Amino acid sequence: MSLLASPEFWVALFQIILINIVLSGDNAVVIALACRDLPQRQQKKAIVFGSVGAIVLRVVLTFFAVYLLTLPYLKLIGAALLLWIGVGLLKGEDDGEELSANSNLAAAIKTIIVADLVMSLDNVIGVAAAAKGNIPLLVIGLVISIPLIIYGSTLILKLMARFPVIITIGAGLLGWVAGEMALSDPAVKDWAEGQHTLHLLAPAIGAALVVATGKWLTIRATSQGAMAPAGDRTAA
Repeated sequence: MSLLASPEFWVALFQIILINIVLSGDNAVVIALACRDLPQRQQKKAIVFGSVGAIVLRVVLTFFAVYLLTLPYLKLIGAALLLWIGVGLLKGEDDGEELSANSNLAAAIKTIIVADLVMSLDNVIGVAAAAKGNIPLLVIGLVISIPLIIYGSTLILKLMARFPVIITIGAGLLGWVAGEMALSDPAVKDWAEGQHTLHLLAPAIGAALVVATGKWLTIRATSQGAMAPAGDRTAA
């Protein structure tokens, strides 16, 4: 009960849920694409069995990531990876659209599991970082997130399209968690504990860096597209 009474517990739980929801938009696209050619009566089976299989593998990977993040220097690498993932989220990178549909139930389930596994690196690292080694918190966060991802994926995609600020908030959260993760690495933890200002400054810098870099790259890509010759844009 003391765990549930801790404000830090609820903040971390909210971070885990939000990270899972924001980073699972591409996974929702994978499910839709893989099942679109199935008969309607088989679509629900493919979604349920494929999602369950993908979630089980994701949980295993997340527990493995929690262990790895206890080793020196790996949290620093993980923090850099989180910053990269956050920037990519704002750039709108999504490989799920390249997925082909399947007319066979077993093939659709396999496609969902394999594609979700490949695309879940961001979820695994983000959730493991937000949990900060707290296994009960990790389990609770994943359990709450799973039905939100499976049954709310369509709604989530619509909300993201209507309110893009949700994606920006999620990307900024990844930068914030990256800053916290870097300071908790065993290689620098003892030194960082004496730097009280740094514990607020590093996460804030991480969040600002992700949002600013992501927005800048998006604006640059848009400008380059607008400046490209008409022939090049037509060919693209």
